[in-house]
Parts: sequence; structure tokens; C-alpha cells
Amino acid sequence: MNFSQSPENPEFILYAQHGWADTGREIGLLAHQLAGDRAKIVAPSLGWWQTWWRIEPLIAQVEAIAQPTLQAFRDLPLRIVGHSMGGLIWLELLHRHPEWQSRVHSLVLVASPVGGSDLARLIDPLAWGIGIAADLGKNRRFLAADLAQTIPTLAIAGDLDGGSDGTIPVSSTWVEKAHWVQLSGLSHPQLKNTPELLPVIQKFWQNPLILPAEAPNLTQIVIQRLHAVPGMTDTHPRHFQSARIIVTLADNSTVRWWRNFFGIPHVFVADSHETCLYSGFVGWDHVQDLRDAIAEIA
Repeated sequence: MNFSQSPENPEFILYAQHGWADTGREIGLLAHQLAGDRAKIVAPSLGWWQTWWRIEPLIAQVEAIAQPTLQAFRDLPLRIVGHSMGGLIWLELLHRHPEWQSRVHSLVLVASPVGGSDLARLIDPLAWGIGIAADLGKNRRFLAADLAQTIPTLAIAGDLDGGSDGTIPVSSTWVEKAHWVQLSGLSHPQLKNTPELLPVIQKFWQNPLILPAEAPNLTQIVIQRLHAVPGMTDTHPRHFQSARIIVTLADNSTVRWWRNFFGIPHVFVADSHETCLYSGFVGWDHVQDLRDAIAEIA
């Protein structure tokens, strides 16, 4: 089902894109609740089964749908809301079409795993190309951060169990220079159209600012270095208490190490109060890259 709405004199175009194992129905309804009769709404369904294979045909499909609308409404700004993989599709499109970027009023990423989906990496740990897992497990954080320098961006996370929305780790939704909001008690499917999203997105739309860069503290520098490790994927901090300390930093924050049953190394960063600030893992093919990063941090 494609959700489409075109009032006589729209103020903006609202692209609303669903994610994996979904259709455009619910996010289309969310778009209507957000914009009312103010927007030309485009919320295409990409095909429930098609979302299980690879992301490239989905990107091409959204691109083909977006281009005629952009041509027909040349003077209208764009507002984009993507749920989960829908946000990743728009990150790729905006990266590939820099000529679109100046028209974007705002980009809202709802439960989008920009840091990579840990569940997807477990299905395809070596990025062999096992269905959509290969694409969802990819780390797009630097791509998102690059766009957030010129496009006002809001990232929204759900926290159902103290570290994830039941599907996507909270930390994997974070984007440097983007506004970030965490909604407690909401699952990944609920974040498609929960009423709690409406005031959050509408408030952001009222004043969509690009956040200035802040001078990072020591633990943030360490986390940024870990983000840069090839194959690094954010994950749930549930195994933090089982990890052993391998580096203690000058501010008494710590870097910790843990391996699961399959020997996959996990790394954690905690502050001086032993609160976990970051958790991630790499596959077997990037263990040495992680060891090199930790040696550099030490």
C-alpha cells in the first residue's frame, strides 16, 4: 500500500519511508498526523518480501519515486522521516544526490541503526551478503555525521530493556551533530507510529538547527576511536558486567573486553562510576584492528 496525499497548495514535501519487513501504511498514517493538510506526502511501500533481500533495489525504488515529485514541486522544501531501514535508505540517497541536500528542511531518523544492526551482524558476521543482513549490519555513522553538518537531523531511539528497543541498540541510533531523543518503554515496531513521536518531531520541525561541534572529552575521544575500527558494530550492553578491565584512563573511566561463546570480542567503555557508555563488537576478521585501536588508546 502506497500512502500518498497532495493538498492543493502544499507547504512542503514529506517523504516518509518504512523499514525492513514492513509496508508504508503505518508510517504513512504517522506522516498524515504530523503534517495534516500542509504537505505533499509520499510514503511508498517497497514490498514486504523485497525488504528481506538487498537494500540497493530498495534505494533505487525510492529514488525513482522521489525524483518526479522533486521535479513537480521544485520550490518546496523537503522533510524526511525514515523508520529503521527507511532512514538508512534516505542516508544513502542524500549522500548520492548532494544536489538535493540544500532543499532538505530536516531529516528525522526513527530507530535507524546508523551504527549497524548487531542482529544483522550476527546473521552475517563476515559480510558475505546474506540477504538484507549484510546491508543492515553496515556502519553508516560517518555518512550520517557528514550529512548532519549541513542538514538539521534528529535521531530518535527507543529503550525497552535498558539498552535497546528490542531490535536496535540505543547507541546505534546516535549521530554526531544530530539532535538525539530517547523514548523509554517503546519497542521497535511501536516507533513506527506511536503518538509519542508527534510532539518530538513537531517540536524539532519548529526550530531545526544544526548543532555546533563540541570539544569531546576523554571518553568521547575513546568512543570515537572505537567507532572508527573496521567492522565495529554497536550492541546491547547486557554483557558489560562480565567484561574485564583492560585499560584505565586518566579520568578513571575504563575500557573493557569480553568474548562470547563464539569467540567474538566485545569492547565496553565505562565512566568512573562504572556506568556503561559504549558497547560494540567486531567479527573475527577485524579482531586485530580492534586490538590495534585498544593499544593506541592505552
